[in-house]
Amino acid sequence: MIDFSTATTEVIKSEGGTCMYAQVERLRALGPAVPVELPEGVGAWSVSRGDVVRRLLTHPGVSRNLKETVPSYVPGSVPWLAPWVDVDSMATTDGSAHARLRKLITPAFTPRRVERLRAQVEATVTELLDRLRARTGDEPVDLHREFSYEVPTRVICDLFGVPDDQRPEVLRAFRVVATTDVPEEKSVAVYQDLEAAMRLLIATKQTTPGDDLTSFLITTRSSGESPLTSHELISTLLLMIGGGSQTTINLIDHTIRELLTRPDQLARLRNDPARWDDAIEESLRVHCPVMHLPMRWATEDIDLGEGVVIRAGDAILICYGAHGRDPGVHENPETYDIDREDKDHLAFGLGPHFCPGSHLARLEATVALPALFDAFPRLALAVAPEDIEPGQTFIGNDITALPVLLRHDIEDSVR
Repeated sequence: MIDFSTATTEVIKSEGGTCMYAQVERLRALGPAVPVELPEGVGAWSVSRGDVVRRLLTHPGVSRNLKETVPSYVPGSVPWLAPWVDVDSMATTDGSAHARLRKLITPAFTPRRVERLRAQVEATVTELLDRLRARTGDEPVDLHREFSYEVPTRVICDLFGVPDDQRPEVLRAFRVVATTDVPEEKSVAVYQDLEAAMRLLIATKQTTPGDDLTSFLITTRSSGESPLTSHELISTLLLMIGGGSQTTINLIDHTIRELLTRPDQLARLRNDPARWDDAIEESLRVHCPVMHLPMRWATEDIDLGEGVVIRAGDAILICYGAHGRDPGVHENPETYDIDREDKDHLAFGLGPHFCPGSHLARLEATVALPALFDAFPRLALAVAPEDIEPGQTFIGNDITALPVLLRHDIEDSVR
């Protein structure tokens, strides 16, 4: 167990969608930070006010490194949390250690480098759309499984050179690790499966290296510094492959759902395709792909006012989606509106830990979404919007299935 300085007053539930949004609103009203209970009895300060989120994301007294901040912590003692805090990657380090790990991977994700991937993303999207065109237009299709999920997972697996025969196991484990309502035994097994999948990938690339980022990470090192340790390499692959896919899956899913329930917004995009960036940024604001990313830790006492003091060693659960949905920041924040002037959000974080894959996520969305709506101009939801099931987790903002009617047969008959 991880020590926590005060008694918890609320329980964070693993319910996504509107239930998760409602809980965030409730916690925001209770104070600048609220002591909550997470799975397996872990205590943390839940932060869901936009101004406090911004403050703590860049606060010098807040760390991503549990092992250094809380020396009494025993790695593996909290199975659901282990994949997030027991790794040694740029997501769990600070200062010079963070800078060393970050500068190995970020050059591959600069805007210029990412733009070079456009043709690859376009080819992937074209292949998936061709496959969908082969389906009859009057039967429900799960667009999450057959499109939203496929685009980013194919792109990231190609980028890191994951062989075709290893992809099912890699992706299976990543899907489960973000689900927080699984039994303790399953949490342990999933983390072990993830590590085993990364070790197999590394062994494959050590034997048969290729023009991919896994091969690059195995052989590269910064000037005057040692190469990645085995644990650092595994941790970095876990971070980049997992983080490089799930965020974009959620972004594509939510944008599709919003546009299919708001034909006026979709019509504006059809009339002016240059506005797709507006649609994507608004989606990132109102439906942040990752709501809570475990976890940060106080290295000193932090007084937030209103009688709330986070003590050194306490866990801090920051809600990344809170800023975009905070009525103190945005007017009518729950409303999706591409004409909104201020679409400010923290979907990719803030400060030194800002997500290096943000350019790739945006590229994938800007390629995939217009192509989908162009290919199927009569696309429609096959269920009511409120019947679309969210994932059972407080970490990601997931959709488990997105049933649609392609209706391209109708389009053909009209012609």
